[in-house]
Amino acid sequence: MKPIIVSTTILAVRRDGHVAIGGDGQVTMNAAVVKQDAKKIRRLYHDKVIVGFAGSSADAFALMERFDAKLEQYQGNVLRSAHELAKEWRTDKVLRRLESLLIVVDKQYSFLISGGGDVIEPDDGIIGIGSGGAYAISAARALLKHTSLSAKEIVGEALAIAADICVYTNKNIKVEEVK
Repeated sequence: MKPIIVSTTILAVRRDGHVAIGGDGQVTMNAAVVKQDAKKIRRLYHDKVIVGFAGSSADAFALMERFDAKLEQYQGNVLRSAHELAKEWRTDKVLRRLESLLIVVDKQYSFLISGGGDVIEPDDGIIGIGSGGAYAISAARALLKHTSLSAKEIVGEALAIAADICVYTNKNIKVEEVK
């Protein structure tokens, strides 16, 4: 029987011209925690683009490598690179089987990229994926509306709230900000 891997919460928030993205460190297989401090956020293209992933880590790394190659090919154009990756992911026989989601942010854009060919930019600047994604989005929306916290602070607080609710999310939170 193939183990069921359920893991992570990744959240990106834009506020006042700043964008932050963060994730927890927990990885589980079936009902067991197998890793507490996984790094699910990566900087790409001269540290100007940050990617977070949920799903199979091997699949996510393969997709991040392809996305990084697209960024190089299109001189850091995140919009074009995201669309080209989504198109390739959807149409390639091998890539189409990859089970992961990516959140990609830079100074201008925030996208969720999926294997179905989706490149989704949120209306409110908030994207969440993974098992605790909906909890983190809800918390971030409330914090954005009712506090003056920075994007980075909102990501940290919202992920901590998600960790209190989602058993597949821990409080080993790492947050990065695009500068």
